[in-house]
Amino acid sequence: MKLIYNIKDKPKFGQLIVFAVQQLLAIMAATLVVPVIVGNGMQPTAALFGAGVGTLVYVAFTRAKSPVFLGSSFAFIGSMSAAFAGAVSVEAGYLGLIIGAVFAGLVYVVIALVVKLVGVGWIDRIMPKQVIGPTVAIIGLSLAGNAIGDLQKGNYQVEGAPTANVLLCILCGLVALFVTMLCSVYGKKTAKLIPFIFGILTGYALAAVFTLIGNASGNDALKIIDFSVFSAVHSVVSLPEFTFLTAMKGTTGITGSYLSTLAVAYVPVAFVVFAEHIADHKNISSIIEQDLLTEPGLHRTLLGDGVGSMAGALFGGCPNTTYGESIACVAITGNASVLTIIAAAIGAILIAFITPFVAFVNSIPSCVMGGVCMALYGFIAVSGLKMVQSVDLEDNRNLFTVSAILIAGIGGLVLNFGEIQITAVATALILGIVVNAMLHRGSKAA
Repeated sequence: MKLIYNIKDKPKFGQLIVFAVQQLLAIMAATLVVPVIVGNGMQPTAALFGAGVGTLVYVAFTRAKSPVFLGSSFAFIGSMSAAFAGAVSVEAGYLGLIIGAVFAGLVYVVIALVVKLVGVGWIDRIMPKQVIGPTVAIIGLSLAGNAIGDLQKGNYQVEGAPTANVLLCILCGLVALFVTMLCSVYGKKTAKLIPFIFGILTGYALAAVFTLIGNASGNDALKIIDFSVFSAVHSVVSLPEFTFLTAMKGTTGITGSYLSTLAVAYVPVAFVVFAEHIADHKNISSIIEQDLLTEPGLHRTLLGDGVGSMAGALFGGCPNTTYGESIACVAITGNASVLTIIAAAIGAILIAFITPFVAFVNSIPSCVMGGVCMALYGFIAVSGLKMVQSVDLEDNRNLFTVSAILIAGIGGLVLNFGEIQITAVATALILGIVVNAMLHRGSKAA
């Protein structure tokens, strides 16, 4: 695709701020929800701060040549829960989050050193287009259920259940989706670059109208937005509860057996996320038409991701990972400026202190984000399918490889080994590598 802003381009300051906000809106909901799922008092704002710090670390290691934002990793949710379950106290659990992230980050560091020594040629041999293309597609398709599930519900709840009429929620979500699409296709230059902001704001405005009518009439079926999140805001600025502050109180609870528990919980997952790291960087490479695995190099992206995860966990407890939403945002808007990513990272750090903005993000109804995510996740899937276009599917060796990945991924083949979970994406990728190697045995096409 034709990029409006390339990696080294520098948008004007006013545009840069708006572009950064759009990136934040694309990744913020997912980044904030991970600590909520893990619980134990983890702070979403601290995770947002950690994501900003981690992204700046990534940008530094990649020498500002890779337009990717790092956010809280869903793959490590089980690992983080294990850190608390095996700890003698909540404070020790917080320290366990940091130690676990260091274990995971060290896996990336070791792999980066290996890549630096032997190069990246082996990546293309074991993960050619017939493997990596459908895997990227699965990353988007595996999220389809989340987008459609969100599309059908609002945020206002009574006794833990959304009350809004499903059709009204779908309407708000589709309006957000349609406005995003129209701005992206027919909008002038600025509208093309920030279609998600227009889409989200339009969907939010429509949902707000329904909610206000519902409040006035007492009809819960019209209440889509939960405005009560704003009543919990008692100050404009507040200090997030950083993980390391609580962790310092739990040093006496660290034992050899607990460290073993952390290693078992985090290290295998790091290898799984490594596979997704490859897929994400192959995807963004195809979008910007520059091979990031060669320049700045896979060893640098791995170091940025690994050390960025350690830094992110230090503040927010969550290991970070490259976000497909961020990559899709780059692809749809044609804005690959790394300066936008830097501005978004700085914005994440600053916004973590600004409670009203975080409250606004939390008030965006699920249906609106679901509508926008239909475009984001769909674009990730299509990006992967575009890679498959150049693959000879008349050759059964390629056809079976692509088929195995798509069916395993879409079917949700997840493998569980105790606390360790190999996600459907990782399982599909591993299966694809095995099938491709088996069928291309002795062939240069493998």
